[in-house]
Parts: sequence; C-alpha cells; structure tokens
Amino acid sequence: MNNSIGKRLEQYTVKRSHEVLIVTIDMGNEPDKIAVFKGFSSSLMRPTAFDPDVPVFPENAIIVSIDRIASPYNPESPRYIQQGISWEAMEALLLEVGV
Repeated sequence: MNNSIGKRLEQYTVKRSHEVLIVTIDMGNEPDKIAVFKGFSSSLMRPTAFDPDVPVFPENAIIVSIDRIASPYNPESPRYIQQGISWEAMEALLLEVGV
C-alpha cells in the first residue's frame, strides 16, 4: 500500500474531525485494524511507534474495509455512520473533502 493512502485518510479525519475511521487491512496472512482520528493513525492490534513520522500503514497492506464512526469513539458501543466501505467508495469521500 502506498503510504500516501494513510496520509490521505489522516487528512480526511482532520477535515471531518467528528469522524473516526476504523480501517481493516490485510498484510499477507496478518490482519490489522487501524484507527484514524484527527490526523493520526494507531494500530488496534499491534504496537504503534511513538514517532508520528513512522507510517502505521505498511507498504504491503491491502485495505479490506473501512468503517466510519461518529466521535467520540467508544469501542464497546460504536456509533456507525457507515460500515464496510470499499477503498473505491472511500476514494469518492476523500475527493469530496479535497484530499
């Protein structure tokens, strides 16, 4: 996965700060879920580097789906705006906000 995809998702959450994105990715045989909120990304399943310049989205990652959730994010009771979005559908939303 091109790291600019991660940056675009981060910029989306800067412009739509009332949303949290939960991105499900596949890295070969290793799945991960990444939360993106207000311009920052953090893995929910593996350690995340303290340095914000270290990409959370690996180069070999494939986006499986994206969930849009209303903030504040409560993992026990998420308020979904939209679930199971494909990358193609998310690209349309990114273009809508200019990223």
